Amino acid sequence: MRWSRGCSVMSIIEQARQVLDIEARAILNLKDRIGPAFERAVRILLSCRGKVVVVGMGKSGQVCRKIAATLASTGTPAFFVHPAEGVHGDLGMIAKGDVVMGISNSGETAELLQILCMVKRLDLPIIALTGRLHSGLAKSADVVLDISVEEEACPMGLAPTASTSAALAMGDALAIALLNERGFKESDFALLHPGGMLGKKLLYRVKDLMKTGDQLPVVGVDADMQVTLMQMSAKRMGVTAVTDEQGRLVGVITDGDLRRFLRDKRRKNSEFFNLKAGQLMTREPKTIEQGALAGQAIHGMEKYKITSLFIVDESTHLIGIIHLHALLQAKIV
Repeated sequence: MRWSRGCSVMSIIEQARQVLDIEARAILNLKDRIGPAFERAVRILLSCRGKVVVVGMGKSGQVCRKIAATLASTGTPAFFVHPAEGVHGDLGMIAKGDVVMGISNSGETAELLQILCMVKRLDLPIIALTGRLHSGLAKSADVVLDISVEEEACPMGLAPTASTSAALAMGDALAIALLNERGFKESDFALLHPGGMLGKKLLYRVKDLMKTGDQLPVVGVDADMQVTLMQMSAKRMGVTAVTDEQGRLVGVITDGDLRRFLRDKRRKNSEFFNLKAGQLMTREPKTIEQGALAGQAIHGMEKYKITSLFIVDESTHLIGIIHLHALLQAKIV
């Protein structure tokens, strides 16, 4: 299907779907090429004592920038060098101990081949991502990863589309394999992403945002509904914890529980104030550890469709509560 003036809405939709199909196939076809060469590339990158230098021209250069950024943010020091700038002075950025990753679909980009000749003199390992296994780039490399595609999504076969998607996906595969091999954890990720909402999700802990002591809504199992309502109203969280005589969390009552009871036509409203907290509570409330990340608290609230989580110790004694409002105030959500 080709573009034409005055094409119908359906043809536009079908064209877009065709593009996605072509690019999806290009990425899925990479799976069968993940083998010894990929593992060797990962081992070379793991043993790198300097930085990973990612080089490429044009659209491949844009992909290189993203791959370098992904590597750097997941524990592998990396940066991008423009080949044309490299041969005019930026080659000094590359040093002993570095690993060079060259990306080119054709594998014959003149500027890239020129800089690789200089890299060879430094005796640095070269990893190539290319669509042509017998190209100049492939011949210069210690390891070659095949990122060839059957076709570009561009109907003229000119604009790099499927080929850049494949290169980017292979770069992501390398980055995540390295991340896992390094044992890179959320806490490590947090140190590299201190700014913005993502940084706050990773740096803030539940203990930094939870309410404790007099701010904590809590009643005993034998508390009557008047006391329960007063506690929920005073703490203004729409929920209260229910604890046993030892202070262990045994249940929770939400404003939703109250509404559902009062709307139940089988019950008389007069029964409400005769209830004890232990009779109305929901057992096994959702909890989270105080050392958990704020991002984990958000995930838990989204998963269970609730607005608060209680914090308990190893013996299930109640410690605190973290509410969605606290996450909003900290600008984490």
